[in-house]
Amino acid sequence: PLEESGGGFVQAGGSLRLSCAGSGRNVDSYAMGWFRLAPGQEYEFVATISYDGDAFYGDTVKSRFTISRVNAKNMVYLQMNSLKPEDTARYYCAAYSNGEVSVTAAYNYWGQGTQVTVSS
Repeated sequence: PLEESGGGFVQAGGSLRLSCAGSGRNVDSYAMGWFRLAPGQEYEFVATISYDGDAFYGDTVKSRFTISRVNAKNMVYLQMNSLKPEDTARYYCAAYSNGEVSVTAAYNYWGQGTQVTVSS
């Protein structure tokens, strides 16, 4: 029901924009979040956005990443600037259900993820 795109390879300092399409599911009905998973690590909260646009970010991406949404297009975006090698991970979008927004258990629909690799 959710499909991410936009990942790829980028040099440190570069930018990428990830997209999350609500295929078969209206994302405007949900607050939406982005998480990332790097090899050997746990899921890390990246950002969340309410249905009306209020955003909240994880500490490691604050001021570099921007989450946005266009409900009419059933899309959620993650603009990533000033990328660092430590941002390398698989990025997932997810639809919020209930609970603490920075915890994976609060989200009940997930995409398959898109890989982001940042070279130094």
